[in-house]
Amino acid sequence: MTTFALIHGGGGSGWDFHRLVPELEARGHDAVTPDLPITDPAAGLAEFTETVLAALGDRTDVAVVGHSYGGFTAPLVAAEVRARVLVYLAGMIPAPGEQPGQWWGNTGFAAPTGLSEAETYFNGMAPSLAEECQKRVRDQVSKEWDEPWPLPAHPDVPTRVVLCRDDRFFTPDFQRRIANERLGVEPDEVDGPHCAPLSHPAQIADLLVGYL
Repeated sequence: MTTFALIHGGGGSGWDFHRLVPELEARGHDAVTPDLPITDPAAGLAEFTETVLAALGDRTDVAVVGHSYGGFTAPLVAAEVRARVLVYLAGMIPAPGEQPGQWWGNTGFAAPTGLSEAETYFNGMAPSLAEECQKRVRDQVSKEWDEPWPLPAHPDVPTRVVLCRDDRFFTPDFQRRIANERLGVEPDEVDGPHCAPLSHPAQIADLLVGYL
């Protein structure tokens, strides 16, 4: 049995994976979904990493998944636990020494225009589920925005990138380019918007388990 460390994105929480976890369990695996201390102004990447490691405890067969902004934390955890696989799920792929706040300009990211928050992140999802997710957004006041990403290189573990075909935030073309430029890999694809762990949990579970 593998334990999946599921790391949420900016303003998120472990709740963001509440539909994915049962799918992983149904396939014979385990998952932890810690809430990163994003509401603590003194917390940064080190504290984020420690939070995930504490949730994992003494588990040794670990796969690490970073969703969206969780991509800055996921490889730090993967390096510590010698992860079986590291997955960027619609994830931000950092470069050594890069501050999260610099990533947007460094990658040439262009925010979508003329769309509401729901249209940007939750397109195609049931309105009730999108509304619940929006209600659960937490204020991110932690200090990692200006912290250089600390690793000299990406961890030497098998690494995959997953893009969401209907993502209006990190569009498929953008995600393909960044995955190629930063990791030299071609992303795998799943259906759904940026918040696909909520909209397409079974499809994502199949893909994640397949990586094992």
